[in-house]
Amino acid sequence: MNDTMAASSNRIMLGPLVAAIDQGTSSTRFLVFNAKTAELLSHHQVEIKQSFPKEGWVEEDPKEILQSVYECMDRTCEKLTQLNIDVSNIKAVGVTNQRETTLVWDKQTGEPLYNAIVWLDLRTQSTVERLINKTPGKNKNHLKDKTGLPISTYFSAVKLRWLMDNVEKVHEAVLSHRAMFGTVDSWLIWCLTGGKNGGVHCTDVTNASRTMLFNIHTMDWDPELCIYFDIPMGILPKVRSSSEIYGLMKSGPLTGVPISGCLGDQSAALVGQMCFKDGQAKNTYGTGCFLLKNVGTKPVMSDHGLLTTVAYKLGRDKPACYALEGSVAIAGAVVRWLKDNLGIIQTSTELEKLAADVGTSYGCYFVPAFSGLYAPYWEPSARGIICGLTQFTNRSHLAFAALEAVCFQTREILDAMNQDSGINLSQLQVDGGMTSNRLLMQLQADILCIPVVKPSMPETTALGAAMAAGAAEGVSVWSLNPEDLTEVTSEKFEPQINPEESELRYARWKKAVQRAMNWETIEPVNSGNGQKLA
Repeated sequence: MNDTMAASSNRIMLGPLVAAIDQGTSSTRFLVFNAKTAELLSHHQVEIKQSFPKEGWVEEDPKEILQSVYECMDRTCEKLTQLNIDVSNIKAVGVTNQRETTLVWDKQTGEPLYNAIVWLDLRTQSTVERLINKTPGKNKNHLKDKTGLPISTYFSAVKLRWLMDNVEKVHEAVLSHRAMFGTVDSWLIWCLTGGKNGGVHCTDVTNASRTMLFNIHTMDWDPELCIYFDIPMGILPKVRSSSEIYGLMKSGPLTGVPISGCLGDQSAALVGQMCFKDGQAKNTYGTGCFLLKNVGTKPVMSDHGLLTTVAYKLGRDKPACYALEGSVAIAGAVVRWLKDNLGIIQTSTELEKLAADVGTSYGCYFVPAFSGLYAPYWEPSARGIICGLTQFTNRSHLAFAALEAVCFQTREILDAMNQDSGINLSQLQVDGGMTSNRLLMQLQADILCIPVVKPSMPETTALGAAMAAGAAEGVSVWSLNPEDLTEVTSEKFEPQINPEESELRYARWKKAVQRAMNWETIEPVNSGNGQKLA
């Protein structure tokens, strides 16, 4: 018997498998894991088109998102069959998703009433300014006690408010009780469990905690917040835990399989990195960059610009755990921008080579505040700048500065996290697409002055969703007991430059950030000669 035959006959005896739908900002993936070993067996990925209808607007097509999920599921199941793995071994499906992205659809026709407004979108800036101006003391943290969040363009409530105010179809559907609101998880679960024919309209606590309509203490929608944003509670999905059976798949190769895990992508990565203890943290490098630290079963409020969010609730009767979060809007998105908008690279992998060619930004600093600045500043009026340019600067320096920007932004949120907790992180656990860039990982260690630890299996977001799904009551094929969790192999990047040089570069970065502030303000600016500059 040859090796492939032997492998395939062994493979059939795998025991239970769990799948995960990972619907991110720039792509959709479907991944299948072995529930006993956490080994990734097969996956498929499809890119998602983003449209930018106006400056600062970011949209995606809900039907394309759904279609990409079906395509990834079908392709992965074909790959499993080729590997001689029986698809009927898949006992559960978990969902993880880009958070905050806002959809409204018609429950009778199943049709989306507008494109999905992506989390990065800035069209709600005037709505946000109006809301802040009507708070006592014009305080952006007016709702923070209930929500853990500042009033910002980032969260779903303001996007939903915009849709109700500006899209006639949405306005009418709300009035005639046909509208359903949801983040991406709700849209997918509703469609996959039958859509207009009995689909389940639900979300989990982690996604709900990013809407600004959810009270993180009562763990439910808050009537006062809904009144504040003037949103009828009837259009909201039912809030469930992150690990329970929501419904069954109604079509495709996995018909009848329970969907039993649901976590916003950053919470899923926290679970996938096994950060179950108070004080454990991870940083995910995706479209944006998100540092989350588990703070246990009581919410901790930040004094340094971090968000308080629900980390997970792994079962109906299990306690909710909370996290402090530092959110950076633009990380991997800067690579996409250098590729698609400037054309200085053709592929993402080229960026590492370009930057490595020079090994320095030569005094060039790039603050990619394309969607304003998120943590720790929460400054929607900031815009991107590249400064410190000389005649010597070339595209390689710019590539290096782009990678450094991701590292500096992470340093800012790590500093805030350390100040809030009074305990400094001794190393940083990382994951996400950009971690395959070795230069970036080394730079990150150098700029933080602490080691950076990367698991050899980078798909921790999908793994977290699979763990939640497999551990759900009624599925119970994945144990989350600490002694049953598999040991993760990882690689460590140690800092290699002296801390003085690191501090100097960081101080320069801070200077560049100040230059990016207060750019896009709504009040007209007077040029001094009587001329109004918008």
